[in-house]
Amino acid sequence: MTTVLAIGNKAYSSWSLRPWLFMKVNGIAFEEVRIPLYLESSKARIFEHSPAGKVPALTVDDIRVWDSLAILETLADLHPRLACWPRDRRARAWARSISAEMHSGFRELRTALPFNCRRRITLELPSDTLNAEIDRVRSIWRDCRKSHRGAGPFLFGEFTIADAMYAPVVSRFETYGVTVAATEREYMDAILALPAMRQWVAEANVEPEVIAHFERGA
Repeated sequence: MTTVLAIGNKAYSSWSLRPWLFMKVNGIAFEEVRIPLYLESSKARIFEHSPAGKVPALTVDDIRVWDSLAILETLADLHPRLACWPRDRRARAWARSISAEMHSGFRELRTALPFNCRRRITLELPSDTLNAEIDRVRSIWRDCRKSHRGAGPFLFGEFTIADAMYAPVVSRFETYGVTVAATEREYMDAILALPAMRQWVAEANVEPEVIAHFERGA
């Protein structure tokens, strides 16, 4: 099985982090193709992997998938022995719901807190909309951890697709110093301590590209 994952800059591409982290945590071997974004050559290179012209994009033999959540669902199909989703049916439905909520929502959070895992930036005067979205994320984390604390350090105990979907938000909260309570902090620390997450950040820190849009407060 030949597996190729095309991603954007590690410093800036939150969508790319999701499948990359999931594959690394679960030991799924793949060839990484990193395509720096917003260069003159970027679109042409991305279209070689994704008909949508966006990263990430996954190719497994003759299967081609784009969009982070679609990639993660495809990996669940291809690797049924992994704990891609919680094994309990109720927890699995819950995990799918919060993953889809993250995938389609939180527009203000994405706009106001651009992903940049190699910087620390002071968050000033967040809007009411941003505060509401931050509160919603914290509520999701608290509720999941309250119900699954005994099963492991992640949202549903074991690391699942839901954690891959929320890992970029953990990074965003760290970058902008978002205030969290002890339960949320424990969850953030568990994500940030993953060897794969540390590898992603370390490799982001040596990338040469600087994209002004993501360098808020520079």
